[in-house]
Amino acid sequence: WKTQPDDNGNFGHVQIAACGPAVCGVLIQAFDASGAAQPSEHVNKRILWDMAAQGGGAYGGGKIFAPDRGKTYNSKMVLAGSTLRVSGCVLGICREQTWTKVR
Repeated sequence: WKTQPDDNGNFGHVQIAACGPAVCGVLIQAFDASGAAQPSEHVNKRILWDMAAQGGGAYGGGKIFAPDRGKTYNSKMVLAGSTLRVSGCVLGICREQTWTKVR
């Protein structure tokens, strides 16, 4: 999945797969605003975890780590075709992104 660009225009590719009864995601590549691959200390790290299926393409009860902010948010997501709407909140501060499927 291609993440939405952050405040600096950087984005990543996240591989999402089952991890036990839940769904998890690992950042597999980071890119700068021009689309060039860039090194990142977060590549190969789990950034999404404990997402439990809730039916109808919805997942909840999980966590997401935002590399650009260095924060972990309580998270949920909704799958609709080739888009994944990911949202999370910490201490009343919420963020939302729409990720697109990479082939």
